[in-house]
Amino acid sequence: MAIPAHFIHPLHSFTEALKPQTPTTSLKTHKKLTSFTINSKLRAAVIGGGPAGSSAAEALAAGGVETFLFERSPNTAKPCGGAIPLCMLDEFCIPAHLIDRKVTRMKIISPSNLSVDFGKTLRPNEFISMLRREVLDDFLRHRAETSGATLVKALVTNVEVPLSKNCPYIIHYNMENSQRSLAVDVVIGADGANSKVAKSINAGDYTCAIAFQERIKLPEDKMKYYENLAEMYIGNDVSPDFYAWVFPKCDHVAVGTGTVSSKKNVKKFQHGIRARVMPKIRGGQVIKLEAHPIPEHPRPIRVRGRAALVGDAAGYVTKCSGEGIYFAAKSGRMCGEAIVRASDGGERMISEDDLKREYLKKWDEKYLTTFRFLDLLQRVFYGSNAAREALVELCGDEYVQRMTFESYLYKKLADGNRWDDVKMMMNTIGSLIRCDIVGRDKEILDKTVLPQL
Repeated sequence: MAIPAHFIHPLHSFTEALKPQTPTTSLKTHKKLTSFTINSKLRAAVIGGGPAGSSAAEALAAGGVETFLFERSPNTAKPCGGAIPLCMLDEFCIPAHLIDRKVTRMKIISPSNLSVDFGKTLRPNEFISMLRREVLDDFLRHRAETSGATLVKALVTNVEVPLSKNCPYIIHYNMENSQRSLAVDVVIGADGANSKVAKSINAGDYTCAIAFQERIKLPEDKMKYYENLAEMYIGNDVSPDFYAWVFPKCDHVAVGTGTVSSKKNVKKFQHGIRARVMPKIRGGQVIKLEAHPIPEHPRPIRVRGRAALVGDAAGYVTKCSGEGIYFAAKSGRMCGEAIVRASDGGERMISEDDLKREYLKKWDEKYLTTFRFLDLLQRVFYGSNAAREALVELCGDEYVQRMTFESYLYKKLADGNRWDDVKMMMNTIGSLIRCDIVGRDKEILDKTVLPQL
């Protein structure tokens, strides 16, 4: 049976090995000891306390792995629309009191301001939950602590990668104005698009969008309009390659936009969405400004050695919708459970092959096709105003709506009618032709959609 790295170290005397070491061990002490406590369990560090990191830490700790969850700013929140699918409530046991709004009405508005109600097929018990990230993240972190994870409120400054398979990873961090360190067997990077863990393992770069959002507190009568309504706006005035949104929260709306190709102009696009919705938000007060990078595709490398990436750090944000919360939490849980399985509940060391087999392979089998499919659809429909008009036209079809919500709400391939699928394909082609989208974009759609039928 393989032995966890902290069971042995050639420079560590037996006497020193018996001394306890906590997450507050100083950097000076670490350099002297060069190892950490003899322990009966695998030790893991999760860097980042959002949905991905908290879900990973909860799964690890509940499965018997000694777990340290690092979060630099527990009181801050990532800019995010805050929408989660219905299945996440049950799958991750999200209590109802965390939900700000239950959206049952959605509108998608074209560049020419053609508006389509995109929620006509929702059943009485179906809705999209809108939450504030600071509320959700705090809940998930607390649950990870309850499961046995140790929350370390600190800034991770560097992750030192071992030079041999039997040596630990060293987490260097700043806590209470002093440099400290912690040695661990396994590292999970859940630290977002600018992941330090990804840099430390040379995971490669990826394209990022920039999301910009304003939280606007509205007068009571204006807020009443958005009580259970979310809006999605598309057009070159609000984004050249994505969409803008108005999502309702507890006592305010989140108004934002995103772009990949024109990040330096994101404020101009934010002015564009404000102009579009001004009659509905006039008199509102901006209570918070937020901006954050959003990955556009998975990183080239998501597992190296005994380190794995999850959530935004891995690039798990879908095209077209920009959805990331569910996939962050899901990837974190899958990775944590994979480590528990591979280590027999923390009783033995794991390897890169274990992580690839138990986590990465299972993730790709389950979700990679979905990510690629949505990537191609975004290329077709978000490339020009004409294509966006075609998209809105298609969204008026109730069959398109039903298939879309079945896939989104329950995260599984909708079981459609084959004849209706063919008609949907024909309608798609017809909309593209009417909107003068021919040639390359139509060929992409043919290659993308037809194989799904």
